[in-house]
Amino acid sequence: MTISEDKPFNWFPPLFLITLFQLISASFVVFDDGEFKYLTAATVMAYILVEWVYAIIASVAFEIRHLELELMGFFLSGIGIIICGSISESYAMKQGIAIGLGLIVYLIMLAILRRTDIVMKLRTPVAVCAVGILILNLVLAKTTNGTLNWIEIAGISIQPSEIVKIAFVFVGGATLDKLQMTKSITKYIIFAIACVGFLFLMRDFGTALVFFFTFVIIAFMRSGDIRTIALVCAIAVLGAAMVIFFKSTVAARFETYRHIWDDMYGKGMQQTRTLIYSASGGFFGLGIGKGMLKYTYAASTDLVFGMLCEEWGFIIAGTVVVTFAFFVYYAIKTARNTRSAFYAIVACAASGMLLFQMSLNVFGVTDLLPFTGVTLPFISRGGTSMLCSWGMLAFIKSADIHTYPKLSKTILPDHPLYPEDIPISFKRRRNVNG
Repeated sequence: MTISEDKPFNWFPPLFLITLFQLISASFVVFDDGEFKYLTAATVMAYILVEWVYAIIASVAFEIRHLELELMGFFLSGIGIIICGSISESYAMKQGIAIGLGLIVYLIMLAILRRTDIVMKLRTPVAVCAVGILILNLVLAKTTNGTLNWIEIAGISIQPSEIVKIAFVFVGGATLDKLQMTKSITKYIIFAIACVGFLFLMRDFGTALVFFFTFVIIAFMRSGDIRTIALVCAIAVLGAAMVIFFKSTVAARFETYRHIWDDMYGKGMQQTRTLIYSASGGFFGLGIGKGMLKYTYAASTDLVFGMLCEEWGFIIAGTVVVTFAFFVYYAIKTARNTRSAFYAIVACAASGMLLFQMSLNVFGVTDLLPFTGVTLPFISRGGTSMLCSWGMLAFIKSADIHTYPKLSKTILPDHPLYPEDIPISFKRRRNVNG
């Protein structure tokens, strides 16, 4: 689709339906066994207000023509709040605050990503800070569930690896867009190895796998060399085999893989409970807050997809999965008409990361893949996970030239920011040239 053919997106009907869905869903939690949960109700209503205020301001004041991404983010995040509210009112409030902070991160990133010159200046400081954060994590973190990926500051638990995900995509896109191909890949490989290496030291192998997959996307998009990517993958497989051999905790997870029913009261307890309770939900679910999986450890984080299937049903759970696929579709579609290779790289990398992490969560808890313990973006309980999810959304959004309407109006075919391969209709060229 060329720029002249683009039509504004009418955000009102879908946001109205999303709001209606959220109100109906929240009613099952707010009115629970004759008790009215005021804090959960206030959190949901505040969240809905934020959705509408954002949509109105973005479309009217800033002339943003497309709000599809934000609506999908609001849809997924709203489910997360209600799931948290079905377990605890304090969980719902904390999740609502996390979404608010995530939206702030989203807006700040959009402002920074607007200008590629600022992006290029920030790539080195961001890379240094990312490595520094991981080093600080190793120093300060205490072992939690066999990993060192959590630190506590002023009573607040933070997962630094989630924040570094944003830096990983940012540095990758900026570095490979700025430098020559061979040199850029070499520099980024060093940065990627450092990040993944620290994650291995932290024993956060699920996140390390997400980082590696994202690296493959970024490197392939810039080089297009399948042989190079194949070599990197082969080295990674060899490294993973060594880790499995020497690390008993990792090996134990692979021993359980496809054998969870052999130890359903031990190592396979979480996954077997997830499968049993998920199957009981059917197409329409048992009712929000009526499930049993929520009493299992990590139900609202690692096992949250099981709660979706049990309480909300397979139809809603399937809709969630399809929504992540739409992120990738949107990224690929907008990358064709973006104004710099940087935006194409970060959009595809961010959407790929979200889709891959969703796949690890969904297929891990259902035993189709080894259980890695990664969260489900936007839905799993967790503040830093929510910040990362909205940060990834900012990368995808920045690739759409209509995200910055005032800038897009000034970018003409002879402008240095306007790549030659972006299609412009004959009608637009005629208007530009007079």
